[in-house]
Amino acid sequence: MQYRYIGKSGLRVTPICMGTMSFGSWSDKKESFKILDTAYERGINFYDTAELYPVPPRKEYAGLTEEILGEWLQTKPRESIILASKVAGAANGWFVPPIRHGYTAIDRFHIQRAVEGSLKRLKTDYIDLYQIHWPDEIIPKEVSMRALDELVQSGKVRYIGTSNDTAYGLSKSNTIAQYEKLSRFESIQNNFSLLNPRFLDELSTLCRKEDVSLLPYSPIAGGVLSGKYNQAFIDPKTRFGEYMKIDEPRQRAMSQRFVNEKTLLATSKYIEIANQHGMSPVTLAVAWSMHFDFVASTIIGARYAHQLEESFKALETTLSAEILREIETIQKEILYPMG
Repeated sequence: MQYRYIGKSGLRVTPICMGTMSFGSWSDKKESFKILDTAYERGINFYDTAELYPVPPRKEYAGLTEEILGEWLQTKPRESIILASKVAGAANGWFVPPIRHGYTAIDRFHIQRAVEGSLKRLKTDYIDLYQIHWPDEIIPKEVSMRALDELVQSGKVRYIGTSNDTAYGLSKSNTIAQYEKLSRFESIQNNFSLLNPRFLDELSTLCRKEDVSLLPYSPIAGGVLSGKYNQAFIDPKTRFGEYMKIDEPRQRAMSQRFVNEKTLLATSKYIEIANQHGMSPVTLAVAWSMHFDFVASTIIGARYAHQLEESFKALETTLSAEILREIETIQKEILYPMG
């Protein structure tokens, strides 16, 4: 297994990270343990969760994923695991999280309450990488960075990161950290896939120049790149099949963003490439997200343990220059045509 460092930190992680957002909703505890054991036996040392999980976000389920993960952690040597979690973003963000009565903010109070809750549910005394789930556009970044630095100084958190952030947000936060002599963001966890390569703009340049690592999530675009939505019938038990049933504008908008004419056409082309080169479209998608030099670890997910193998095959897959050119052509001609 080859390892990579996250940013300038001492976190040495596997190129694949096991995501857990389905634990407690789409995956029951027994299946969640099976997924975790399968990843651990494969050599995966990096596991990502959040106080908000599982998804879809619901008040009665929030925190359940951390509880399941915390119980599983008791069966493994703690220092053999690199553990990441997140404080829910602000209520002024992309949706109101069903946590702390929907009054969340990235200030000292909420950050401290969030980390104490996560530590308790995870049954551990420290978190290796603690991230902001999405930015707060109201609280000054100086306030947020000082509060996060307090966690590092206390030993409750080793390093910090951001998620769903912009080039401005990442740059501004780390500039404050530099001048105030605070802990800086070592990572950014953003959506990045064959269907959403937008990180390849100024964010990738910033990561390269400042030694910040991307932790891509949704490398198979919520399952779209597996090809299961390129069918006449969409199983209502699939992620976006379920979201389409939810009478909530944000969930419906997310479904339409991931499952539309352009994404399905691009997916069909990616499937052709994968077939031509003797791999599954899932392996192709995960391998593509892993091959960039600014990526430390790609976060995968699964409802069932048997789904993991196609993602794990990406660990032994190197994409040729020919494949990369074919992918770039699809992205330019279908997803982001010029003119």
